[in-house]
Amino acid sequence: MTVETTSIDTLVVGGGQAGIAMSEHLSKAGVPHLVLERARIAERWRTGRWDSLVANGPAWHDRFPNLEFGEFDPNGFASKDQVAEYFVAYAKKFNAPIRTGVEVKKVVRNSGRPGFTVETSDGTVEANRVVVATGPFQRPVIPPIAPRDTQLTQIHSADYRNPQQLPEGAVLVVGAGSSGVQIADELQRAGRHVYLSVGPHDRPPRAYRGRDFCWWLGVLGEWDAEVMRPGKEHVTIAVSGARGGHTVDFRRLAHQGVTLVGLTKSFDDGIATFQLDLADNIRRGDENYLSLLDAADAYAQRNGLDLPQEPHARDIPSDPPCVTQPILELDLAQANVTSIIWATGYAVDFGWLQVDAFDEKGKPKHQRGVSKEPGVYFLGLPWLSRRGSAFIWGVWHDAKHIADHIVTQRKYLAYYDAQTNEPGDAPALKVSEAI
Repeated sequence: MTVETTSIDTLVVGGGQAGIAMSEHLSKAGVPHLVLERARIAERWRTGRWDSLVANGPAWHDRFPNLEFGEFDPNGFASKDQVAEYFVAYAKKFNAPIRTGVEVKKVVRNSGRPGFTVETSDGTVEANRVVVATGPFQRPVIPPIAPRDTQLTQIHSADYRNPQQLPEGAVLVVGAGSSGVQIADELQRAGRHVYLSVGPHDRPPRAYRGRDFCWWLGVLGEWDAEVMRPGKEHVTIAVSGARGGHTVDFRRLAHQGVTLVGLTKSFDDGIATFQLDLADNIRRGDENYLSLLDAADAYAQRNGLDLPQEPHARDIPSDPPCVTQPILELDLAQANVTSIIWATGYAVDFGWLQVDAFDEKGKPKHQRGVSKEPGVYFLGLPWLSRRGSAFIWGVWHDAKHIADHIVTQRKYLAYYDAQTNEPGDAPALKVSEAI
């Protein structure tokens, strides 16, 4: 499709897990659509992750319903490349109409006629509807407190690949979610002295009583929670599938050799300062961990499940010196810190979407992905409809809801067309097909 202007009923922007899930449901419903991906299918998994990354959930869980990971151990954790190839295979399974290497530059609503005009790097697309399936990992965020020191190597976790990438010396990792803790662990095992800045976090057990935490959150209804608990907006989740999967424990990391510090506060003339909150952050992480064990035990007892007891799961290691005597200031040069890795998350970037679909803070306004701007949909964002929305299996179910909404709208427009074109009238341009 290399003509200057392409007309389509529904345009899906993004060829990752959200775009592929959307395409599957639209294909099943018979909705003409096109998926545009500016790079390759699942490009974020290919080049937006470090070399050793594996999925944080087991293969039996972190997948779409209609395709397993082939010969892969269902209880294992797929590598980033295996995940990317999984999505390629899934798209081929139903011949998804994906055009790669095409970037969407601008979307505007048409005036006086239905639909949207979409400017791309390969011409113009006219579409009745636009599904924004670009996901939550669009723009890496490095906070403004980052030091302006040209002697330091500073990168976001999105640009980290392996320990050999960094210059010799110690490393400060800022952020203790899944990315930060896994990178810090890898660097320490590679022989680096690592300082890990730990903020508020949840840390579920990797597995408990013979079941992965993904299973426990499922049966306990946590993945289907529709509203984030108050005060949890800035709480990250520390979980890892690395080395076969293990429970993240910051005390064990410290006993292993990682130096823990509190939330990073500022940098001034080569001195990093940290909040006096390390012990409290670790304590609250422990509370989260133990609360899930309690909920799992109660569920097992309530349902008479014959699962093995695991009393040692409640053993908490002793506090290391870096917790009992926290570092509040660190002279980076004296500590030989030559690199800072900012594992500080991402922001969305909808500058190309020039429609009335956002609130005063620039956040999408929607109900389960159905935007306040008629004809615009969002998919793959955290808490789109529930806690699991940004995950592989969750986005598939959200896509089904959006596809159903699109099908319903098309039926209403088809009714309008039928009523407009009375017998004997000249055929009119169908609203459901007008662009």
